[in-house]
Amino acid sequence: MEYPKGYVYELMDQGGPTKVTEGYFKEAVEEMMRARVLCAKANAKLPDDPSYVSDLEELFGRKLDDVRILTPFTCDFGNRVSFGKGVFINHSAVLSASGGIEFEDGVMAAPCLRIATINHDMYDRHVTYTYGKVHIKKNAWLGMNVTICPGVTIGENAVVAAGAVVTKDVPDNAVVGGVPAKVIKYLDPQ
Repeated sequence: MEYPKGYVYELMDQGGPTKVTEGYFKEAVEEMMRARVLCAKANAKLPDDPSYVSDLEELFGRKLDDVRILTPFTCDFGNRVSFGKGVFINHSAVLSASGGIEFEDGVMAAPCLRIATINHDMYDRHVTYTYGKVHIKKNAWLGMNVTICPGVTIGENAVVAAGAVVTKDVPDNAVVGGVPAKVIKYLDPQ
């Protein structure tokens, strides 16, 4: 069966499901390989070699003069990630981005950030996937070794404590921590 270009991304935007056995999934596999190659190229360069940024610009299809990402860095779907201005992502981040990730202006991430936007079906886990976009709003701060699960929104000015696993939306100006993350306190609005 023939599928129109971009059909797999339409399914991802709707939350799925998708099946790796269907012809439309070939487009996703091609993007995953393109992303892996570009990340490998960027990661193979010394950290003080600024040319790694051009590999990441190709990955995301945009100039990164207002975004800073330190290597090593891994992202499987560069075409599914968007950045606002002044975003900083420290080293060793892993973005599993098929469901989509949006970083608004001023987002700051400490080392070892993990974001998942894909999940496996409980019964057909090798073939069927579901998706949930992750949205990180303005000036959010993600601590070291934070994990964000599919479908989560991190609120504006929110702080996610180191080691937290975020399974539910985080309100604006909230400080959350723990596994699963819970509200610890609220910051004064800015």
